[in-house]
Amino acid sequence: MARLTVVCMPGDGIGPIVLPEALRVLDAVGFEADYVQAEVGWECWRTRGEPLPARTLELLETWRLGLFGAATSKPMDQAESELPPELQGRGLTYYSPSVAIRQAFDLDVAIRPCRSFPGNPLNFIRRAADGSVEEPRVDVVVFRQNTEGLYSGVEWTHPPPQVRAALDTHRRMVRFRYIPSEDMALSCRIFTRPACLRIAEAAFRYADEHGYPSVTCCEKPNIVRETSGMLLAACREVQRAFPHVDLWATNIDTMTMWLTKNPEDYGVIVSGNVFGDILSDAFAGLVGGLGFAPSASIGARCAIFEPTHGSAPKYAGYEVPIVNPVAMILAGAMLLDHVGERERARRIHRAVARVVADARVRTCDMLRLRASPEVLGQGAASTREMTDAVIQAL
Repeated sequence: MARLTVVCMPGDGIGPIVLPEALRVLDAVGFEADYVQAEVGWECWRTRGEPLPARTLELLETWRLGLFGAATSKPMDQAESELPPELQGRGLTYYSPSVAIRQAFDLDVAIRPCRSFPGNPLNFIRRAADGSVEEPRVDVVVFRQNTEGLYSGVEWTHPPPQVRAALDTHRRMVRFRYIPSEDMALSCRIFTRPACLRIAEAAFRYADEHGYPSVTCCEKPNIVRETSGMLLAACREVQRAFPHVDLWATNIDTMTMWLTKNPEDYGVIVSGNVFGDILSDAFAGLVGGLGFAPSASIGARCAIFEPTHGSAPKYAGYEVPIVNPVAMILAGAMLLDHVGERERARRIHRAVARVVADARVRTCDMLRLRASPEVLGQGAASTREMTDAVIQAL
């Protein structure tokens, strides 16, 4: 395999803390690559008025692989106030760099694994009929359509006359007939058949290659008939090419009940953008929270790997970092899996599993301690110590 180059985008908050830890693990597992640094996030906005510089897009276009730490987002009025005086009042608009990257490269397949590590004190448990405590093994991978749906950004407050006139042709708009447009906000849930087929095929192919017996389409086609119905129809069409992988269908509201009753029954799940976002965070809560939740955003031209925990800026200024680096480390393992380095990816997973089961090194979230510098004196491991333990386990 040719030597790869990975674009590293630490970003904001704890991003610059956890991303170097993932690189240490990738190096320890024997992955040889070149790393180029790229700017992204709030500091780019505050200094230059662009949270996603053109240079970063150029690097991603060239190398097609990225590791992303995290980016901070703030309300528009606060974003404007933090610009340098010479950039204020020029109509600059802050836009999430994560979303901008997804749309720039059509990263329409989001993959969010939610796997429990035995021995993690944060794992979901339940009481059995005989009164004993059970800890079901959760191994769920959520495939989330990443560029359409309610997150497509097609929305208005006070819709323009031509939009209102088009909507008024629908018979169900009659109940809104007497609502002035200035008192109305609209967000469009847009699904397209090609995107539905791509996310469905990605889910079934993953299930096939990784030994999952089923794919669950989690939507709401009984109520949101057109859009949810399109994704379900796409899953049925794709499933014909994978007859050995069962297709299940469930509604999003039902799933949020069943995921805390029998989460071990589910494997690969495919959903639209918003429902997939909700589900991946819900399942992440069963396996240790966002400190154990990596993700990938994949398109035909580029793939980005990152934790889902956000920038958490209030934890970024500690003299000794205490945040959990596992989600970022697992994002690095996802990158390995994506480029065909599956054995190295499995080694990282086994190393994390060994550290968690051994229970001698735990970050403050695993100990259920309120994050503060004092946790280091209460038995919590620092960010670097957790990474050291994973490297030692390798």
